[in-house]
Amino acid sequence: MGGEGLTALMLQVARGDRDAFSAVFDQVSGPVLGVVRSVVRDPAQSEEVTQEVMVDLWRSAARYRPDRGSVLNWALTLAHRRAVDRVRSEQASSDRARRVALLDHTPAYDEVTEEVENRLDRERVRRCLRGLTERQRQSVTLAYYRGLTYREVAELLSLPLGTVKTRMRDGLIRLRDCLGVTA
Repeated sequence: MGGEGLTALMLQVARGDRDAFSAVFDQVSGPVLGVVRSVVRDPAQSEEVTQEVMVDLWRSAARYRPDRGSVLNWALTLAHRRAVDRVRSEQASSDRARRVALLDHTPAYDEVTEEVENRLDRERVRRCLRGLTERQRQSVTLAYYRGLTYREVAELLSLPLGTVKTRMRDGLIRLRDCLGVTA
């Protein structure tokens, strides 16, 4: 069936015609799956996204405008958008999991202070570290005791680089003052 036949079917779908939707489904689901698979790559997720697109076509059939393009192009546009959304969502989820894993491997507060305790009194260092805000202590700990760069600390904490640098500077100044270190 050509583009005009598909357009007529879609107009019937907009009126709730299930048989017309079945015919539209048969004609567009293959190309939709192809577009989705080219973006998503994972076969199971591709099938899931294709199903979501087909449900969208059914639900939004009344919004289809023949003067703006063919049914197939409309369906493929919906498919591409949905596939990109899925990839972005999966990437965001993966990024969150990576950040959590990095934070889980951050040395505990007591382990971090052991390096400093070789040169300075244990209670004095702890007292000074406790005098920092939680955010300053976290930034200082990640940078100086985990060996992360400012940029890595910013990425791990999902903060702007300038914010991390300010926290680090302020935290180090407070530590220096508390410990009585002269420049």
